[in-house]
Amino acid sequence: MDRQDWSIQEIARLAGTTSRTLRHYGDIGLLKPTRVAHNGYRHYDQAALVRLQRILLLRELGLGLPQIAEVLSSSDAGATSEASALRRHLAYLRAEQDRLARQIASVESTVNALKAGESLMAENMFDGFDHTQYKDEVEQRWGKKAYSDSDRWWRGRTDAERAEWQQLVADLGRDWIAAAENGADAASDQAQALAKRHVEWLVSVPGTPGASKEYIIGLGEMYVADPRFGANYATSAGGSQGAEFVRDALRIYAEANL
Repeated sequence: MDRQDWSIQEIARLAGTTSRTLRHYGDIGLLKPTRVAHNGYRHYDQAALVRLQRILLLRELGLGLPQIAEVLSSSDAGATSEASALRRHLAYLRAEQDRLARQIASVESTVNALKAGESLMAENMFDGFDHTQYKDEVEQRWGKKAYSDSDRWWRGRTDAERAEWQQLVADLGRDWIAAAENGADAASDQAQALAKRHVEWLVSVPGTPGASKEYIIGLGEMYVADPRFGANYATSAGGSQGAEFVRDALRIYAEANL
């Protein structure tokens, strides 16, 4: 016979959290107990466990509790919705797993080379970010100086600065996808805040054409037209939905602010 529910102490232990945290989630309406026993202990059923898993996943993605509440409330439509949301989380986690596996292999290779006194293979040290792959296109679109300036900037970064920049890019892409999958409007405060971050990210790199309206709008169009770039914003639904959302939000931001 399947088990009906679990006590708050059991759930805290299994989830690696605390009873106090679970009670707080209940007090703010994020994770209400399924029932409260005569001794006052809170109990949680299977549906509550699935919800807690989603909460913990969203926390891992860096969302605060108010944002998590918004995400969950937008998809509180039963098991089908829960499964769909978890599939999206799973896709993201698998992408992160691949990225981390590549980083681990890269760092291990560096450590082993240093221990053995071998020469470092620079081309293997920064797997996951090959900024040279678009060299010809950048030069064709914006000139050789644009590429050389950005290339010089990148090569001048320390390993820590490169890692920090890569994380910034990953976080931005993740937040765009999450907003698109949650049905945010391109003109919403959430989407426009992302557009502002996106523009600030673009102009932070020397060699970019700058924060002109034409450049930002054109770049958004390229995200949709070129599947290589659009893949960075692909949602679980597939197609160009995510890239179109980014394009529309960037256009609205550019027309209002640039």
